[in-house]
Amino acid sequence: MAERPEDLNLPNAVITRIIKEALPDGVNVSKEARRAISQAASVFVLYATSCANNFAMKAKRKTLNAGDVLAAMEEMEFERFLEPLKEALEVYKKGQKGKKEVSEQKRKDKEKKTSEDKSRMEEEPEAAEEDVEN
Repeated sequence: MAERPEDLNLPNAVITRIIKEALPDGVNVSKEARRAISQAASVFVLYATSCANNFAMKAKRKTLNAGDVLAAMEEMEFERFLEPLKEALEVYKKGQKGKKEVSEQKRKDKEKKTSEDKSRMEEEPEAAEEDVEN
């Protein structure tokens, strides 16, 4: 766990980026407002995590899953965010599946290359032996 309350705050760069993306161009936000938003976001994350943890505990699990988070959002009366969250989760899952497929293909290609190299190495000594005999 965090030793100081400041350790629980989200990184300033992340908060600044989120704020800039959420507001129209030309709108400035003071340092004090950014800090307040950062603290509010941290409190929200802690509360959502605690609620999600309650769902995991009720199910006798130690690992929180996406369903726990979605249930927590509903319990916290943030139903209007459920659909966007579900959509973002689907995009994430598809991205992870794509990464896994690429990784698996690279592994197969590497294994194929290794076996081809091994076959070639086995063939080369035979060719060298034939040259010596001639």
